[in-house]
Amino acid sequence: MKSSSLLLLSFLMGVCEVQGASDFRVCAFNLQHFGDSKVKKSNVMQTLVKIIARCDVCLLQEVRDNKGRALPQLLESIDRYDTQHQYKAVASERLGRSDSYQEQYVFVYRADTVTLIDKYQYPDDRPGDVDAFSREPFVVHFKAPRTAIKDFVLIPQHTTPTNTTKELDALYDVLQHMRKMWKTENVMLLGDFNADCGYLAKKNKKNVRLYTDKDLFWLIQENTDTTVRSTTSCTYDRIVVHGERFASAVVPSSAKPFNFQLEYELTEEQALEVSDHYPVEVLLKADMSRSSLNGGSWNQKPSLFKFFVWFILSHHFFRMLS
Repeated sequence: MKSSSLLLLSFLMGVCEVQGASDFRVCAFNLQHFGDSKVKKSNVMQTLVKIIARCDVCLLQEVRDNKGRALPQLLESIDRYDTQHQYKAVASERLGRSDSYQEQYVFVYRADTVTLIDKYQYPDDRPGDVDAFSREPFVVHFKAPRTAIKDFVLIPQHTTPTNTTKELDALYDVLQHMRKMWKTENVMLLGDFNADCGYLAKKNKKNVRLYTDKDLFWLIQENTDTTVRSTTSCTYDRIVVHGERFASAVVPSSAKPFNFQLEYELTEEQALEVSDHYPVEVLLKADMSRSSLNGGSWNQKPSLFKFFVWFILSHHFFRMLS
C-alpha cells in the first residue's frame, strides 16, 4: 500500500510541476557547450529537460551541436516529459569568427501557447563598424495571444567577455533596426551579456546606450548572482525590455535566476555538469480579457488543478501515516 501511494504521490507532483503555472514564462539559458557529450549524460539531460519545460519560450545559448543530433534528442526528451504541450525549436546558423569554435542561438517554444511569426539573422555589416559581434543576434518575432502584450520580439545576445562593452552598445543598433523593420515597440533583449565582474566596468556603462536610454528597463537587478559556482557572484545574464507598455506587461518582481541546484537538490558538482550559469526568467501577465471568456477557463484551470492535486496528496499522505 505504501509503495503504490508513494508512486502516486511522485506522479502527481511531477504533473503539478508541469501544469502549475498560469503566467507566461520567458527564459534565457547558457547551456555551457551543449552537444553530444551532454546528451549522453542521462542525469544532465533529465535536469535540462525539467528546466526548459518550465518555459513557454526558452533561449538556449552555447549550443554546439556540430552533427545536428543533440538538439532533436533534447526536443524529443522534452516532449516525453511534458505531454501537455507540443514543443518546437528555431535555430540560428552556426555563428562565430573562428571555424573551430561556433555556437547557435536556439529558441525552444510551446507551439500551443506561441506562434513564430518571423525570424531574422542580423547581418552585422554596418558601415564603419563591420563585425561588431562575435555571434550576431538571431532575432525572432512571436505571437502570444494569451499574454497581455500579445506579440513580442526577442533579441538574443551572448557577448564575448573581452568585447562586452562594444557588443552591448552595438546591440542598441540592433534594437532600433528591428523596431523599424518589423514596426513594433514590443522588444525584449536577453541572454548572457557578461555584464558584470570586470567584463563591464561601471565607468563604461555611460558609453553603453542600452544603459543610458530611459526607454529600456533592465529587469534582472544588479548584484543578482546568475552563476552556479559558489566562488563567483556575478550578474552575467540579463533581461531587458523596451518601452513602458512592455514593462507594464511584466509580472512585478518575477524576473530572476532559476536556482536549479536548490530546486532539484543537486550538489554544486552535479549542477556544474548541467551548466555554470543559472537560467534567467521573467513572467508576462496573462490577458485578463481573454481569461474572462468562457468563464475564465484557461486562467483558472491551473489553480483548480493545483488545489485538486494537493487535496489528493494530503489525503494519501495522512493515509500513509495512519
